[in-house]
Amino acid sequence: MKGRIIGREGRNIRALEAATGVEIVVDDTPDAILISAFDPVRREVARLSLHQLVIDGRIHPARIEEVVAKVSRQLEEEILETGKRTCIDLGIHGLNLELVRMIGRMKYRSSYGQNLLQHSREVANICAIMASELGLNPKVAKRAGLLHDIGKVSEEEPELPHALLGAKLAEQYKERPEIVNCIGAHHEEMEMTSIYAPLVLVGDAISGARPGARREVIESYIKRLKGMEDLAASYPGVTKSYAIQAGRELRVIVGADEVSDDQAARLSTDIAQRIQDEMTYPGQVKITVIRETRSVAIAK
Repeated sequence: MKGRIIGREGRNIRALEAATGVEIVVDDTPDAILISAFDPVRREVARLSLHQLVIDGRIHPARIEEVVAKVSRQLEEEILETGKRTCIDLGIHGLNLELVRMIGRMKYRSSYGQNLLQHSREVANICAIMASELGLNPKVAKRAGLLHDIGKVSEEEPELPHALLGAKLAEQYKERPEIVNCIGAHHEEMEMTSIYAPLVLVGDAISGARPGARREVIESYIKRLKGMEDLAASYPGVTKSYAIQAGRELRVIVGADEVSDDQAARLSTDIAQRIQDEMTYPGQVKITVIRETRSVAIAK
């Protein structure tokens, strides 16, 4: 089957790469073909096209172009359908069709391993809850929360930061000024003029920083945990230190004979301050200093 996908002198694979704009790697790995491209929508078109060609069995350049064109149309329809379904689920109405399509495209994007559509839905719901608590309009907050990352899925002007590009697009598609400001200000790259803007900023931070939301490169993750443990261990009287809960809590065990209760209380504050000043981490880190006295006697 791999031979048929490659074709005589590689003509099939060249036709597939030209039609989809991806790079296809057929190596010695059994039962696997790698599709490489920076654009996730292109990758999905290539994956679905290959899948159909393998099932169908007829693989030649003309057939490849036909299948790719058909799959591209189907995917565009699916993207629009996903956008419409998301808006209906969240009760958001009156969006420009192009913005609805962008919401659908979010399904195929990810940010630090977190799916962009799931993240935007989460931010929309968090913003609506906060707006209700504060006596503001939850529908406006929800709309701003859903649209805050549309700059990441735009196909134009990538040299602008995604927040400013998103604001520009929202303005172009006739969104209200407060929505435009929420999108542009959610990374503080634009001055906040709307009462809803801080809600989107906070909602975005909550969704991105919750445990398990985003994937970190394993080396940098381990280095961060090790750095926390080493920082705590550098204080006199500390016998052991453990970073637990994916680095969201630091347990510091001190010797009872070297550190008093007052010093233990001060130590937790000092370590927290140093971590805050010297390290970068998502969310917050809780420092627990444990000082225990053990009396051991042996009966013989």
